[in-house]
Amino acid sequence: MSTNKESNRLIHEKSPYLLQHAYNPVNWYPWCDEAFEKAKREDKPIFLSIGYSTCHWCHVMERESFEDEEIASILNNNFISIKVDREERPDIDSIYMTVCQALTGHGGWPLTIFMTPDKTPFFAGTYFPKNDRMGMSGLKTILNSVNQAWLNNREALLHSGSRILDAIKDSFEEDTPESTATISEDIFDEAFSQFKYDFDNIFGGFGSAPKFPTPHNLFFLLRYWYNTKEEYALIMVEKTLESMYKGGIYDHIGFGFSRYSTDEKWLVPHFEKMLYDNALLAIAYLEAYQATKKKKYAEIAQQIFTYVLRDMTSPEGGFYSAEDADSEGEEGKFYIWSKKEINDILGDKDGEKYCKYYNITDEGNFEGFNIPSLINSVIPDEDNELVESCRKKLFDYRIKRIHPHKDDKILTAWNGLMIAAMAIGGRVLHNEVYTQAAEKAAEFILSKLVREDGRLLARYRDGDAAIPAYVDDYAYLIWGLIELYESTYKPKYLKKSLALNQDLIKLFWDNKSGGLFLYGSDSEQLIIRPKELYDGATPSGNSVAALNFIRLARMTGQHELEEKAQNMFSIFGKQVQRMARGYAFFLTAMLFSISKSKDVVLVADSDHADTENMLNVIREDFRPFTMTLFCSDKFESIKELVPFIENYKTIDGKPTAYICENFACRAPIIDLKEFRKTLQK
Repeated sequence: MSTNKESNRLIHEKSPYLLQHAYNPVNWYPWCDEAFEKAKREDKPIFLSIGYSTCHWCHVMERESFEDEEIASILNNNFISIKVDREERPDIDSIYMTVCQALTGHGGWPLTIFMTPDKTPFFAGTYFPKNDRMGMSGLKTILNSVNQAWLNNREALLHSGSRILDAIKDSFEEDTPESTATISEDIFDEAFSQFKYDFDNIFGGFGSAPKFPTPHNLFFLLRYWYNTKEEYALIMVEKTLESMYKGGIYDHIGFGFSRYSTDEKWLVPHFEKMLYDNALLAIAYLEAYQATKKKKYAEIAQQIFTYVLRDMTSPEGGFYSAEDADSEGEEGKFYIWSKKEINDILGDKDGEKYCKYYNITDEGNFEGFNIPSLINSVIPDEDNELVESCRKKLFDYRIKRIHPHKDDKILTAWNGLMIAAMAIGGRVLHNEVYTQAAEKAAEFILSKLVREDGRLLARYRDGDAAIPAYVDDYAYLIWGLIELYESTYKPKYLKKSLALNQDLIKLFWDNKSGGLFLYGSDSEQLIIRPKELYDGATPSGNSVAALNFIRLARMTGQHELEEKAQNMFSIFGKQVQRMARGYAFFLTAMLFSISKSKDVVLVADSDHADTENMLNVIREDFRPFTMTLFCSDKFESIKELVPFIENYKTIDGKPTAYICENFACRAPIIDLKEFRKTLQK
């Protein structure tokens, strides 16, 4: 980016993505009233371009077209051009991505939309090269065609736009009271069968290339295995987790997972690293560790946290959003190696051994270079120390390279996911560092991303908090706070999760049909107010909120929250039945609601020698349907949030556990062995 060039209006924005385009010759506007008013006044169509700062093809389209004077001239003369960061404005992105998918059968970023000054879309696509290429229309051709149609055949464009808008509205309004359906418990078997059918038993994962981690699919399969003892569900989870770790999608030098694999073997990644992938994957590895007791899964989770705390954590404690795929204008350049380079760093003897284990050759496996991977490779125990020593040397060498761009904005939603992951990691791995990182991030969000009137905000960067939070921001943060409560048993986290949940319902709940809208009643009202359920790259806000409702209801006795979840299971029933595996997290919430859950209340003097032992029994195994409350002299205020806990007392001054299951409560337990045995039943 040359600062010798004249800047456009994006120079005043905080989004790293918008700032990347601030010196384009295109007269970009951010999404604002001024842009739409100008379009109406000058009678011009809108050219809307949506992307994000670590998007490889967004960079390509910028270099080819948006930095090009010829394209800029066409845009500036005939269109009003608007840039949107999809991570800041998921509401805008959701609506116009649905348009693109409806018109073209696919979607992705950069997202390119042509629309009227009143925001009605009439043409959509994703990446376009500047010029026509191999049967693909170039952006120059498309811009000129749209301009001619706008001047000479506008009625057809407006008619097309009106039909598109009606169709999109219909797709978002399927969840009416008349369309509700009671979902049978067969849906869990159906989803399992669909995953089984799609499972790649050679390389792990589901479907063919490209392959995405989608960890919440694994969450569902682990719970399905837990309930049914169907071993193949666990086999699918383990094969996928092992294959992803062994592949090049995992950064074996600096840790952390890339966004997705371009091939079926998980070898060649799209090199960008996203906070949300690493949060959800850390949870998946932690749950697999609890379920199988295989230490490797715990180690991988620890490595993910090492990466996040080292590279993705702000000095104030919030977590950054992403790291780019590109450095020095080339995808993956930061991460790849020649064999000679590795031998020069490690020496011939150690270098040869390292290259053998990590499949590094003279020919390379990626454009003449090597992505380290452990595919079809096993490191003997006696060489673990050597390999770790080699890794550190390579890491120290790599750190001197030009780093990929880091998107340092802090998103409430993605921070909620990492808070949940760190909190779970803290209690499962008995590591206070992770718990403290989760607490620090939560304090950051709750102090820096809450308006004076209490309204949660979505984005923080460079001292500026902005944009009313979306349903995902609320749902994910509430999830993180619930996990923090179960890791620390500090009532303030339960109290805050209940308060945010109340705000969520007030601002997002559809009082007519049920379910939660994507953006709040107090936010900018767009051409459509969507409700999202599909569990794609991340679980939907509706899916996470449904599980939160059930957990909070069971913990506090606020049973009206569980009724809200039941309403969601009904209102979205038909949608889920059409393709069960597309709603894995939603099904996880449903599984929680119908499974034999255990509610544990531990009452103890916080300083009693056996208190920590009792808490460790709760934490040691995979118990996805168990909720716990801890009442001690130290946390007296829990009684304000959970009035029924007043009736629970210690016996003989010893830590005392009360276990309720299937609406029946057992006699209180003070013996550690009996407590473990009862929980394991």
